[in-house]
Amino acid sequence: MSFFNVFDREKSAQQGSGEPAEAQLNANVTGRVQGVGFRWWAKSEATPLGLVGYAKNLDDGSVEIVAQGSRENCQKLLDSLNSGNTAGHVDHVDAEIGDPQGSYRDFGTY
Repeated sequence: MSFFNVFDREKSAQQGSGEPAEAQLNANVTGRVQGVGFRWWAKSEATPLGLVGYAKNLDDGSVEIVAQGSRENCQKLLDSLNSGNTAGHVDHVDAEIGDPQGSYRDFGTY
């Protein structure tokens, strides 16, 4: 899947089910989170919750997660990120849940 299949700023924020997203989780996750399947784990947590967005490796060794959907499901994903039951090892999650910015069609990994 290409970046442009996931990201589309021309449309209003949409959840995977076609419902308007009411919230967006922006998280930066540090620890041993690259090269251990963490992004795919995040996708496997986000998708059943109906969240769309992405998980992306950053140059500093952290992973950026952007997820849109219901506020409740964004919080559930954040709870999973902090659960200690992730791929790899999470040292810290710096996150906020706010209003959706842009729109996504599904949940991608980069």
